[in-house]
Amino acid sequence: MSPTSPREPRRKRQFDLIAFDWDGTLFDSTAIITRCIQAAVADVGGTVPSDRDASYVIGMGLMQALAHAAPDVPKDRYPELGLRYRHHYAVHQNDLCLFGGVLDLLDVLKARQHLLAVATGKSRAGLDEAFQAVALQRLFDSSRTADETRGKPHPQMLLELMAEFGVPPERTLMVGDTTHDLQMALNAGCASVAVSYGAHEPDAFHALKPRVVAHSVGELRDWLLTNG
Repeated sequence: MSPTSPREPRRKRQFDLIAFDWDGTLFDSTAIITRCIQAAVADVGGTVPSDRDASYVIGMGLMQALAHAAPDVPKDRYPELGLRYRHHYAVHQNDLCLFGGVLDLLDVLKARQHLLAVATGKSRAGLDEAFQAVALQRLFDSSRTADETRGKPHPQMLLELMAEFGVPPERTLMVGDTTHDLQMALNAGCASVAVSYGAHEPDAFHALKPRVVAHSVGELRDWLLTNG
């Protein structure tokens, strides 16, 4: 086989399957989600969470996130709370966009024949809408959402993705912007990479042992192309 064979990068790569969180990792939605959570809580008369508390729950399943962000809202009002969040999010969803450089990064990883997946706290309907809005579905081999499996940090999303493709934990990488993402990777026995430009403060990442904390999409791309 010649030194320039396109199959050569496949032998050198460390990870066959790379799973990405969506909001705050690929999609620049953290600020909008934070404001929508705060508005929904205000609508039902709860104590409005701080920016820090509202952004902390990003990555969880919707109702788990809202319950955590609004502990004084009675459980019988959770359905209304969820509806109000969806209302505010629908108003602003077209404001959202990919972080700069994400599309190029995914194209390069796909060309290197990595399996690419999304593991997200969004609903299936929400993720499918986002895929359509940014024409990204063609790049992903599979995805898991919080309403069709267990939410983060439970490892089931990653366990199902690994089982789907027959990829072991040591060949799987999780990329995310929250401690929920990194804890899910630990729980699944997988390596992780954290990004600091999303929802959580990077100081909280180190205890969860990510391979690296990337401070931009460019840094993430450089690390993945060298170490992925």
